[in-house]
Amino acid sequence: MRAVVLHEHGGPEVLTIENVDEPTPGPDQILVDVAYTALNRADTLQRMGGYADPRNPAVEIPGLEYAGTVAAIGADVTEWKIGDRVMGIESGGCYAEKVVTHARQALPIPSNIDTADAAAIPEVFLTAWDALVVQGGLTSGRWALVHAGASGVGTAGIQIAKAIGARIAVTCSAGKADACRELGADLVLERSPADWLGALKAEVPQGVDVILDVVGGDEADRNFRAVAMDGSIIQVGLMGGGSAPVNMGLLLMKRITWTGTTLRARPLERKLSLCQRFISEIIPLVESGALVPVIDSRYALDDIADAHRHMEANRNVGKILVSVA
Repeated sequence: MRAVVLHEHGGPEVLTIENVDEPTPGPDQILVDVAYTALNRADTLQRMGGYADPRNPAVEIPGLEYAGTVAAIGADVTEWKIGDRVMGIESGGCYAEKVVTHARQALPIPSNIDTADAAAIPEVFLTAWDALVVQGGLTSGRWALVHAGASGVGTAGIQIAKAIGARIAVTCSAGKADACRELGADLVLERSPADWLGALKAEVPQGVDVILDVVGGDEADRNFRAVAMDGSIIQVGLMGGGSAPVNMGLLLMKRITWTGTTLRARPLERKLSLCQRFISEIIPLVESGALVPVIDSRYALDDIADAHRHMEANRNVGKILVSVA
């Protein structure tokens, strides 16, 4: 099968396409013919050597999500049959024509979503929902703040918040503000170095209940000032850097819960549980049209390096998809 392989780490030019051996599903796994994959910031970090695949595979194939059809099933699999449309997340290996995944980690593609669009759903909607709702406790009537509101996670977070009746503020660059408003964001703030904190405080003086932060860096201290008493900050990324001074006194005085989290390195059992809950709670919202994948652009697998360059230029609103089939 064709796959994107990393033999070294560096710029987009190190992404090479080669023929490699097809994976074989185990008893509780399925083999998926991948039609589309999608880019995530973790992919660019892995390419540069900063975020290794925790499985330590013999052949390093990036890619965290896929959409396609079931090609083969393991002996113990009962919930899928060959030809079923599936999407999902993996720790790696999705920049390839075939990928193996645990049967209970695969997600059904909603009937109203084309397979060509489905790869824009798993990683960002799982991440945003897990951070805001499962870990952050966001509910109807409460306020959330999501940094990088026009990113894949940001566009998913806006929709999830509105679907459950919460209110949401986002930070983004000025050129992406309209896209966030169109998705339903209640308050759109120009990102730092603009004074987003002052603008937020003017509109939500009590502070927000949950913050989803993919940036880190200097935003960490501003998050402490922006969050409400007994609020939660869920840290899912560090695009702005991993170190920054923060006022620890606010952590105590406001009784803030600050949680660091990733999906990729979680134990399999926790991933399976999260995916099964996602099928029950989020897939119906996609089927109803309350949640829709936001797609910025599409690339062919042969143009994977250009897709990475596009992401690193921060020009995208929503997901960057890559056609594999």
